[in-house]
Amino acid sequence: MPTHTKRFTRFPIIRRFWKPAVATGASGTAAAVWFEEILLYGEEILALIFIPILAGVIYLFDIFIFKSQMPRQEDLSKPNNKGKN
Repeated sequence: MPTHTKRFTRFPIIRRFWKPAVATGASGTAAAVWFEEILLYGEEILALIFIPILAGVIYLFDIFIFKSQMPRQEDLSKPNNKGKN
């Protein structure tokens, strides 16, 4: 018979956090609050990652849309008499 037993071999994260979970009460509510906090932290990290990506997409969209509005060289060389009497 083995002298030691392997606890939590399937879930190593439980082995890491069982003492803090016991200290906070180890109830379902405490676990739910922990899970919610971990999800919110992940959401904030993802938001920080996606903000520059979305800014780049908007910047490229701006370049492609308004590049056609820039005057061409032949437009600048032609005299423009619009609006003059």
